[in-house]
Amino acid sequence: MTIRVLLADDQAMVRTGFGMILAAEDDIEVVGEAEDGVRAVELCRELRPDVVLMDIRMPRLDGLEALRRVTAPGVVDPPKVVVVTTFEEDAYVRQALQDGACGFLLKTASSALLVEAIRAAASGAALVSPSITVKLLRKLTGPGPRPASGGELSERELDVVREVARGATNAEIAAALHIAVGTVKTHLTSIQHKLPARNRVEIAAWAWSSNIVGH
Repeated sequence: MTIRVLLADDQAMVRTGFGMILAAEDDIEVVGEAEDGVRAVELCRELRPDVVLMDIRMPRLDGLEALRRVTAPGVVDPPKVVVVTTFEEDAYVRQALQDGACGFLLKTASSALLVEAIRAAASGAALVSPSITVKLLRKLTGPGPRPASGGELSERELDVVREVARGATNAEIAAALHIAVGTVKTHLTSIQHKLPARNRVEIAAWAWSSNIVGH
């Protein structure tokens, strides 16, 4: 299936750059562009995209309010929203994820991370840029979900958890651990079930709060 994407950013050059990156992907299609939050909400209703790449600071209506409107209770088939911004303020990240965003990336993120965030959002998962701080992850979910016992996760699953907590993509985890990407996905499914955790964000939060990853 093709993932239909709407780009919402007030900078034309940013929209063009994202469009060029996504045009190279066979499973992703850019179906529209919005230069402000009001237009983003309108196009979500008209085009019904699967995923929206949403900037935060936009004229007429900021991205956080646009996010709330397009994912509000009662909206039919709401899109998955990945917030992409130049601002790494804790409050923005927490608010975006609390309001239903399925990812938070900085505009300095790699093209590979951008593509993976879109695919993760489309599949119901979440991905947060690796440059988001450990402090933020701790604040995001408090102590985070914990397994019933420390021994529930296998050593290989713990290896995957550490890589997720560092912000690695599935492809980067596969390369670091010398396993297939499909195997990474299998481990992630198992990890989410055991913790339990709804997505990568909660896996990472658990890892940091449980001292699975060195500071």
